[in-house]
Amino acid sequence: MLNPAHRMPSWKVLACAALAVVLAPLAARAEPAHGIAMHGDPALPADFAALPYANPDAPKGGRIAYGFTGTFDSLNPFIVQGNAPRGLLDNLLGNNVWDTLLARSADEPFTLYGLIAETVEVPDDRSWVEFQLRPEAKFSDGTPLTVDDLIFTVDLLKAKGRPVYRNRFKNVTSIDKVGDRGVRFTFGSGADRELPLLIGLTPVFPKDRTDAASFDKSTLAPLIGSGPYMFDKVEPGTRVTLKRNPDYWAKDLPIKRGFDNFDEISLEYFRDGNAYFEAFKTGAFDVIFESDPQRWTDGYGFPAAKTGKVVLDEVESGSPKGMSGFVLNTRREIFRDPRVREAMNLLFDAEWVNRNLYGGIYQRTASYFQGSALSAIGKPMDDAEKALLAPFPDTVLPAVADGTYAPPKSDGSGRDRKQLKAALTLLGEAGWKLDGGALKNAAGQPFTFEFLAKTKEEERLALAWQPTLKTVGIAMSIRLVDSTQYFDRQKKFDFDALQMLWTASLSPGNEQNNRWSSQSAETEGTFNYAGASSTAIDAMIDALLSARERPAFEAAVRALDRLLISGRYVVPLFHTPKDWIARWKRIAVPEKSALTGAQPTTWWYQGE
Repeated sequence: MLNPAHRMPSWKVLACAALAVVLAPLAARAEPAHGIAMHGDPALPADFAALPYANPDAPKGGRIAYGFTGTFDSLNPFIVQGNAPRGLLDNLLGNNVWDTLLARSADEPFTLYGLIAETVEVPDDRSWVEFQLRPEAKFSDGTPLTVDDLIFTVDLLKAKGRPVYRNRFKNVTSIDKVGDRGVRFTFGSGADRELPLLIGLTPVFPKDRTDAASFDKSTLAPLIGSGPYMFDKVEPGTRVTLKRNPDYWAKDLPIKRGFDNFDEISLEYFRDGNAYFEAFKTGAFDVIFESDPQRWTDGYGFPAAKTGKVVLDEVESGSPKGMSGFVLNTRREIFRDPRVREAMNLLFDAEWVNRNLYGGIYQRTASYFQGSALSAIGKPMDDAEKALLAPFPDTVLPAVADGTYAPPKSDGSGRDRKQLKAALTLLGEAGWKLDGGALKNAAGQPFTFEFLAKTKEEERLALAWQPTLKTVGIAMSIRLVDSTQYFDRQKKFDFDALQMLWTASLSPGNEQNNRWSSQSAETEGTFNYAGASSTAIDAMIDALLSARERPAFEAAVRALDRLLISGRYVVPLFHTPKDWIARWKRIAVPEKSALTGAQPTTWWYQGE
């Protein structure tokens, strides 16, 4: 009989061997528990009264309105087709319409506690996970939520859901009922230690009231959920109103104490950023999660802000800052050479842009996990990282390996001659030469590409980049399109370059497959907009998903960070030093913030 390693690619064998040196001994098998953590044990005991950042005594009532730019044409956020409004199933604004088996605590890197599921059980090797559903769990129409509904939902999402769901369930080899309320998911050989937690984030649809045949088609017909809110009114493209279910089955559970306090949630869309901000100033909606430093410093001098009716909060967050950047689509021939991508970075004068567009308040982003122990910036590779990366020589740039890398820093003039010269040298090495004011390749084809933008702010930032590119003979056109066209093209990778933010957490996991794996590069609807396809990246994602203890996990994430930085897939932009939130004073917030920052699901209405 062949050793299982003989069926694995050689890099996986080597990577697994390297990882073994930093893995801790196996822990004892777990019993049914109230929660599960990616590493270690949940911080809260089984008899916890409420999550530490929620106010259990928060009053119920009133409304909150969230504003967005663009539009929507679907109410189904689980599929590729169409664009659903935010706030239905949202990491920040809440899983308002659909509950999940387990619920995340924002005060821990990655810990889930029971919601639909009363208990969760995994063996030491996490080769399966078993849930016992609460007998009181119900859909919003009052009908019981059953194991059959859960199994139906998994099958439906596996067949017709977004790639993130299809990838999540592809390693489930069997789903078995356990008694009346239990269900066990058994995993195949390609599974990882995060998978039980991801299965815990599964929503549930009613089997006999969900149209499976048309599920993957965009629709404005509301789906039934089991969450705290139900659809009330839908104004196509402009507004969705949710109303709190007074009979919500989970409202008295400890995991929900102090949450879901508004009687009504309004999700409102505005045609552009200017209309959006003007609407906020009049009180048309209640909160802005601000990302424009110039507006943060200069734009809140309107009467309501001066009199204190609008409050400006600066919130510390323990989460990494993530990567905001101009994505260069490596599926396009002009961006396949990393020297070209490095030159594009040199041609972005971040110092000039930050000073002239943003008042110098932004900080330049260098890492995909900026400001955390997961970031490679300022840290030379340790022995664990070296072992992980040993099978992949020359995949990490020397400066990234020794911790001295930083994004290029210009003189701020907008025409830094040293950086222009360095960019032209790289472009020349890649086969591009200046010819009559235009940059051309050996075949005489000019270097031209299109920047796809969906907002005036993105357009403004691209316009600030355009003159420098023109200086070296690169012609970048800018196309501003409506949000529906933008997201359709984005999902199909039908673009040359665009602006993107990859958020980050303290526990990156399978979402990294969706962003950076070789498979996701070929799968429409994933977040691998850059088209990254690398066996080294695949191996680091496998390593971080296999890590049993936090030190091994952090080493794998830092190694991944080094590979992404070295791949030069984006022109890094900026991040804010803190989270900036503007809110009308009628919206109250708890005194204590969560580890990962503000949690709107714990806010409440306190009146004018």
